[in-house]
Amino acid sequence: MSSAFRGFVRKEVLHLLRDRQTLAILLLLPLIQMLLFGFAIRTEVDDINIAVVDPAPDPVTLELRNRLEASGLFRIRSVLVGTAGLKRLFEENSVRQAIVFESGFAAQLERGEPARAQIITDATDPNSGSAMQAYALAVIQSYEAELRAARGNGATGSVRILMQTRMRFNPSMRSENLFVPGLLAFVVTLVSALMTAISIAREKEMGTMEVLLVSPLRPWQIVAGKVVPYIALGFGTVVLLLAVARLVFDVPVRGNVALLLAECLLYTVTALSLGVLISTRATSQRTAMIAALAGLMLPTMPLSGFIFPIDSMPAPLRVLTNVVPARWFVIVVRGIMVKGAGLAQLWQETVIMICMTVALLGISARRLAIRLE
Repeated sequence: MSSAFRGFVRKEVLHLLRDRQTLAILLLLPLIQMLLFGFAIRTEVDDINIAVVDPAPDPVTLELRNRLEASGLFRIRSVLVGTAGLKRLFEENSVRQAIVFESGFAAQLERGEPARAQIITDATDPNSGSAMQAYALAVIQSYEAELRAARGNGATGSVRILMQTRMRFNPSMRSENLFVPGLLAFVVTLVSALMTAISIAREKEMGTMEVLLVSPLRPWQIVAGKVVPYIALGFGTVVLLLAVARLVFDVPVRGNVALLLAECLLYTVTALSLGVLISTRATSQRTAMIAALAGLMLPTMPLSGFIFPIDSMPAPLRVLTNVVPARWFVIVVRGIMVKGAGLAQLWQETVIMICMTVALLGISARRLAIRLE
């Protein structure tokens, strides 16, 4: 091994050791990745928010409601007397399933007549939808078997609960309806945040940022000027992805297209603001790229609800998902495309993304102002 090569390797090692930001990220990244994916990946489904439609509560329907909650899988969020309010609850993502009892449920069982109930399940996520339906059926069928055994005499026809099942929003159980809208958040984050972070870090690395900082431009104008070109790039990417989702994967757009585009534009600016914030801290393009990948891409996959249901995550991770912008965008884009929801149902998520964007851009501009001072 030549001395020139040894000297070159030594130089690269020293350069890496001096770049403390990059070194810290590279050392912590595998640990964070293991912890996030280890806790976030859940194939089972629990903490299912449900609504119960019980027009005339009786001892049997009350017992079934108690058993659903006692199973540890279901949480009754709303009890209604009719089905009129179910559409709003599903579109707002307040509930993922509904149990609908008909009037006179207990009286029909007492007369030996079949009592009817319906299970309505949000099938936006086909795997979770199938599991939720199976869990609810198991609880009701178990109670039916106990009632039948209690009456005895082999009277198998004395107790009958006829269950009707319905998969809502995605009755064909197509996985494309789940993953393609989620991929939109992932790709927009990748293009917008990563490119912006690298762009501004390049200015700092080449020394041209110092020229901007002593120019008549104010910090917020510098931030805005760097963001505007990438807004156009990011939004163009969004339009292209939406066209591919509709024309190639046949993902429906049941809601308002203008609202969908406006929400996508908002999230593009949110992702760009994250990239700007990272770049104000990073000292090199390499650090900015690794920080964007580790700080944005890594949380987006497991913590946005893109693949794994948030309700099944441990409580600390569920709290952590609230600061991941992609979580709110995934809810919005799936709500508009798959559920046909409007701003009346999605205004909270929209306000959260607006507040995040304003806060991130404000912090970025302030950091530039401090640097100027």
